[in-house]
Amino acid sequence: MKIEVRGVEKLSFRERQVVALKETGLSNDQVAKRLGISASTVATLFNRARMKGYEVVIIIPGSSLGVYQAGDHEENN
Repeated sequence: MKIEVRGVEKLSFRERQVVALKETGLSNDQVAKRLGISASTVATLFNRARMKGYEVVIIIPGSSLGVYQAGDHEENN
């Protein structure tokens, strides 16, 4: 699985850190502890990043989902 954040160039470095951690499912408190900032700062940075607009895309190969058999090519329908 691969996670891609599109529109990341619009975000500050700290916003990128917060987005990366929040989008993996961490709570504000967990992100705050990891980054050494307050939970309210995490919330502010996350909301600011969302206002700037970014998109998280999760890329999951079909083989890891069990929808392709050995020898199949994922680009075939």
